Amino acid sequence: MTDHEGRGHEWVADCRLRAATDLFTHTWDPVVLAALRAGPRRRRELRAAIGGISDKVLTDTLRRLLAGGLVGRHAHAEAPPRVEYGLTVLGQSLVEGPMVALGRWAVDHGDELLAAQENAARRTTDP
Repeated sequence: MTDHEGRGHEWVADCRLRAATDLFTHTWDPVVLAALRAGPRRRRELRAAIGGISDKVLTDTLRRLLAGGLVGRHAHAEAPPRVEYGLTVLGQSLVEGPMVALGRWAVDHGDELLAAQENAARRTTDP
């Protein structure tokens, strides 16, 4: 049990909670993390595995994940140069913990969530 359990009102301003939830505010962050779950990859491998991500967005995403300590960058000393990105221990714990749990929840409740969103959209467009 953490110091914050049982005192939910303190979570609102907790910097740790905001930092954790911010990981999911950028659309591509969880996608890149999930793509690295299988192991380290080069940029072009990441882009191919993900699909639909521009080079600029991938660069921005990798920089953000590197700065957050979730992804590591390994430059191999060879010609031509080769750089791989992989999950750090912290990144692995995020992917294998909360992201897997969220994925399970989405599989179990995704249809309900989409139906509720569709119903809400219909109510706002119906006279």
